[in-house]
Amino acid sequence: QERLVESGGGLVQAGGSLRLSCASSVSYIIPMGWYRQVPGKQREMVAGFVRGRDPEAAESVKGRFTFSRDSNSNTVYLQMNALKPEDTAVYYCKASYLGMDYWGRGTLVTVAS
Repeated sequence: QERLVESGGGLVQAGGSLRLSCASSVSYIIPMGWYRQVPGKQREMVAGFVRGRDPEAAESVKGRFTFSRDSNSNTVYLQMNALKPEDTAVYYCKASYLGMDYWGRGTLVTVAS
């Protein structure tokens, strides 16, 4: 059973917007952040709760991407504006519980130039 399910990816033109969602099917598996990965590169943090109580964002997406969370539905979102071709990647959400990391299967975002 998948605990985290991402959605909202797709093909968009440069400058466009997408909104990703990640829902958890288990109450104690709380999604906390978004990561992305392109083939041949390490998975990198995009936005979310990394160290403290306030969400953070990677320098490459600051001012363009916004992380948000709906605690009632145990869902996190990533609003992505002003998309660039270099934002093309598979986007994953992540949760951690009792020392274990949980990942969704990811959703592909393709930004055409």
